[in-house]
Amino acid sequence: DKIIDLNHCYLQGEPSDRIRNFCKEEGIRQELEFFNPRNRSGALRTLMIRNTLAGDLMVLVQFYEASKNQIERYLSAIANQFPEITSLLYVINQKGNDTLYDQEIIVFQGKDHIEETMESLRFKIDAKSFYQTNSAQALRLYEVARDFADLRGYELVYDLYTGTGTIAQFIAQKAKHVVGVEAIPEAIEKANENAVINKINNVTFEVGDMKNVFNDEFVERHGKADIVITDPPRDGMHGEVVAQLLKLAPEKIVYVSCNSATQARDIKLLSEQYRVVRSRAVDLFPQTHHIENVVLLIKNIE
Repeated sequence: DKIIDLNHCYLQGEPSDRIRNFCKEEGIRQELEFFNPRNRSGALRTLMIRNTLAGDLMVLVQFYEASKNQIERYLSAIANQFPEITSLLYVINQKGNDTLYDQEIIVFQGKDHIEETMESLRFKIDAKSFYQTNSAQALRLYEVARDFADLRGYELVYDLYTGTGTIAQFIAQKAKHVVGVEAIPEAIEKANENAVINKINNVTFEVGDMKNVFNDEFVERHGKADIVITDPPRDGMHGEVVAQLLKLAPEKIVYVSCNSATQARDIKLLSEQYRVVRSRAVDLFPQTHHIENVVLLIKNIE
């Protein structure tokens, strides 16, 4: 990894660059130190900016150590400079890494979430919720996943690593029922809220670590899935999840991946029972080597 001081990032849309540059300059003007991970000191740790096609804009500042007055002065400057921000948040994080999932997110101004639209659906997204960074291409990605699933209306579908339930709700109108699983409680809360907003009644969401939740008891409780859609993080699926998939043996598996290396590893493990019949890459990260890849696996005929 390398830290680069740049004025313009071609991977971001405006006003992200203006906000990022202002936050840096305002931090210097207010004499706030930038966080040093080696000696664990400083005030300004990270900056997260999320915007949606619907026009919402979230800015979250992560502080390491700062007084209440310093925080209020700094965030007030951001709010005054960018009135278009709909969700201005902050967190004080003094642990060893930058992850937010176990931190208290504090609303400084506006809402605690942003909203995105996809086809006729609306999705609430909070600071801890996973949502694709490229909304326009995310729609294309989910269209490919839905096309590969080729639902006929009678299927029970499992959506593993469901996040805020985006894929689950995107395919729900074409399935009999969809069960989504996610490890982050706040994401499942938003998934349930989104289902109510979108008036979708044929989805069920569960929270828990996938390798612990996705087991025989889970299958007994929900029924045997006809199709499984899985969209794991970069590490891919845990070995126990792959083993449970082989035991479940659904007719189809639609594997959405942001890391083709771990996807290939998992597909090799699944190859004792499944064969790849379709594959399509979707570029959500222009000007980088990263892609999303969707693979359709069909159960071998015995």
